[in-house]
Amino acid sequence: MKIISYISRIIIGIVFIFSGTVKAIDPLGTVYKFQDYFLAFNLDFLKPVSLPLAVLLCTSEFFAGFSVLFNIRQKAGLRIVMLLMLIFTPLTFILALTDPVTDCGCFGDAIHLTNWETFGKNIILLIPAVFLFMQRTEIKPRHGITREWTTVTAIMVLFFAFIFYNLRYLPVIDFLPYKTGTFIPGKMIIPDGKPADKYETTFIYEKDGRRQEFSLSNYPADDTTWKFIDQRSVLVAKGYQPPIHDFIITSLSGEDLTQQILTSANLVLLMISRKLEEADPEELAKGFDLVNRCSAGGIDCYILTASGMAEVNSYMNGLIFCQADETTLKTMIRSNPGYILLKEGRISGKWSWANVPVKKIINKNVN
Repeated sequence: MKIISYISRIIIGIVFIFSGTVKAIDPLGTVYKFQDYFLAFNLDFLKPVSLPLAVLLCTSEFFAGFSVLFNIRQKAGLRIVMLLMLIFTPLTFILALTDPVTDCGCFGDAIHLTNWETFGKNIILLIPAVFLFMQRTEIKPRHGITREWTTVTAIMVLFFAFIFYNLRYLPVIDFLPYKTGTFIPGKMIIPDGKPADKYETTFIYEKDGRRQEFSLSNYPADDTTWKFIDQRSVLVAKGYQPPIHDFIITSLSGEDLTQQILTSANLVLLMISRKLEEADPEELAKGFDLVNRCSAGGIDCYILTASGMAEVNSYMNGLIFCQADETTLKTMIRSNPGYILLKEGRISGKWSWANVPVKKIINKNVN
């Protein structure tokens, strides 16, 4: 029994610590995942609590895993483990059946699992979780209640500070495709031999008032007695998708500037504000000033946003505003505003609004 208990503690502890830590590294990624689910289930009114929920979830997972693994306030940790399992096991089953969002987000962007894989993971974790919960009455404090709570409190204060750091600046580990050093065009290529998306096309024709469906192999292409009505294409097999597949930047007039930006021999500074109206006005003003200074220093500068034209027009100040998909901008950088420096399509630097090195960027172009 002791061996089973020991193994169970290791499994639960490591999984929950890992899950909580990767969410704490990228707390905004968890916020966006909550928002995706709220949107899918028509719960948009819950969007304002996305950040508190994200922080609560990752801290609960980390505390539960830490307490179980190191046997420090293990009873409290096991209660949280069982509560989370009782909530998320049936929830992930519903998500697997309905598939409103393809990636569950349970391990952030570090490991991507389908909803069915997540449900299977939870079923497996239920075994050691239930076993440990049933044995909880045998748990005795190792170092005294006061000492254990002091230890846990100190650990959690450090964990909260870690979350705050990643929120204010950028994630200490970038799990996304746009990490520093990435050559963007190389991440957009589909390698030879990789499968493409496979679609099944159905054609609808009409003859003598009767409609009939045909496949691509038997539709009456040469029979003029049939009148074409409609066609439907359904994705039956997902092909290879490159890590970066939606990097498209357009001017406000609709001109595609993607290749111009990726192939420029000059340094290119992208100021990214996924939603101008959600950014701090003071930080936007500082960003516009930075863009002006960099432009004067010979750096190509673009302001990327997914805001509507009415909002963009209210900020028109002689700078180059461009539009891009909001999800793409969220993936590019976890900051609003945030900054990416490119050199011939390669990311040479990324910064949040809190630590953008103005002099370093300008001096880099001069040197």
